[in-house]
Amino acid sequence: MTSVEEALAGPVEQVAPRLLGALLTHGGVTLRLTEVEAYAGPTDPGSHAYRGRTPRNDVMFGPPGRIYTYFTYGMHVCANVVCGPEGEASAVLLRAGEVVTGMEQARSRRLGASDRDLARGPARLCRALDLTLADNGAALGPGGPSLELRACAGPVSSGPRVGLRGAPERPWRFWIAGDPTVSAYRPAKGRRRPD
Repeated sequence: MTSVEEALAGPVEQVAPRLLGALLTHGGVTLRLTEVEAYAGPTDPGSHAYRGRTPRNDVMFGPPGRIYTYFTYGMHVCANVVCGPEGEASAVLLRAGEVVTGMEQARSRRLGASDRDLARGPARLCRALDLTLADNGAALGPGGPSLELRACAGPVSSGPRVGLRGAPERPWRFWIAGDPTVSAYRPAKGRRRPD
């Protein structure tokens, strides 16, 4: 096991804040992670693995140190870092980051976005890094996305996860306090009942 895999092998709610300040590189762009969300398996109604293993969520079951990508809202790709012990589903959603190298490449993928907004939000982060569904299951390391863990420079805040109906009260969203690249919090919208 590499040192990154070892660092990711712990409980998701402990691993998630450790990713803040880490450098994630892919597609010629490097981001400093500024916001993440933790998702556990069968004990977490907000998790894709809440109802068990499926072809969609299989990567969440490990081993740690892999990328789990998925399509959402019929138009966006989101990415997670798989963590926890192998066989127990958990992953950390990558919500936001600051582009630190490859600015022109990120700008070309996010035409018209301000530098602050290049990777502000999970779908924007994936677009800036050129992470796609084809990266699902890729191991972090040479030849794929790479992750360099670093100490977070700044205070860390936590609160409820964004847009969740299942377990919205869990304070498993973590961000670097005061960082301008952190996305805005939005609670889940209530479902409309047909008339």
